[in-house]
Amino acid sequence: MTAPVPMAEIWRGPFLESIHHGHAVICDASGAIVEAWGDPKAVVMPRSSSKMLQALPLITSGAADAARLWPEHLALACASHQGAAIHTDRVQGWLDHIGCTVDDFRCGPQEPADIPARDALIRAGAQPCQIHNNCSGKHAGFLTLNRHLRGGSEYIDPDHPVQRACLAAFEEVTGEASPGFGIDGCSAPNYATSLHGMARAMAFFAAARDDGPAQQSAAARLVQAMTAYPELVAGEGRACTALMRAMDGRVALKTGAEAFFIAIIPERKLGVALKITDGTTRGAECAIAAILVRLGVLAADHPATRLYLNAPILNRRGVETGRIKPGTAFA
Repeated sequence: MTAPVPMAEIWRGPFLESIHHGHAVICDASGAIVEAWGDPKAVVMPRSSSKMLQALPLITSGAADAARLWPEHLALACASHQGAAIHTDRVQGWLDHIGCTVDDFRCGPQEPADIPARDALIRAGAQPCQIHNNCSGKHAGFLTLNRHLRGGSEYIDPDHPVQRACLAAFEEVTGEASPGFGIDGCSAPNYATSLHGMARAMAFFAAARDDGPAQQSAAARLVQAMTAYPELVAGEGRACTALMRAMDGRVALKTGAEAFFIAIIPERKLGVALKITDGTTRGAECAIAAILVRLGVLAADHPATRLYLNAPILNRRGVETGRIKPGTAFA
């Protein structure tokens, strides 16, 4: 096994204070590795970076078209959103559209990460509900698929037709049999694969064509939705949204819990998957920005890039105390 490599460094003044190690893989449309750091065979939990894979059956089953879903719905199906009004209003509208209620969700309540939305709940004396869950768009997709399949209410059960369809799609596009699953923060199964498998899946999405076979066409629609609505995929102040905007819709990005990140680059037909082994988000954001700059799809001097790559670290008085820089793996 190849050890994880230094992908991000935290400097305090002239001192190297912390190092975030990880693994990363870039794949081409054939599934071959173009470049890799660390161990491509490392078994990983892609967490929310796998939402595009979980959304494939929503389209290939015919459920999305039967429910007349829009690209905004598809973007939300892939989202880890902030719980802002632009997210929750649309998810509520989606539920109304398919004849479901928030009680049909199985994702659990979550306090909004969006500060105005959180403060509005506090002022109203209200509690966050399942619609505020960052995965509520994914679960609206699950409900839409479930109604189409006429499945039972417990759509998060690994043996439920919805989750069996998700696993089949996951294994098809990763090109690997999953060694198993863990239960995600939103209570749905999250399937493991190798880092190479996840990068292979992202390259499949990158090379997918509208006029291709069903799985390809579905993947292309999801990528187009994500890049058209970066604000729905994450939200203001989030790396996914900021960096997608910085690349003018040329690349789809998606983070996952515990410092996972993917990139889908259609113009190069490349897919990227990375994992920072200590689970620290700042390390994953720095590393994905470094890879995108390395591939020539993200400008190093763009203001959004500078939030994550060679970014100043400020103390509470606004004094610059250090920087987060790409690790020696990218030298």
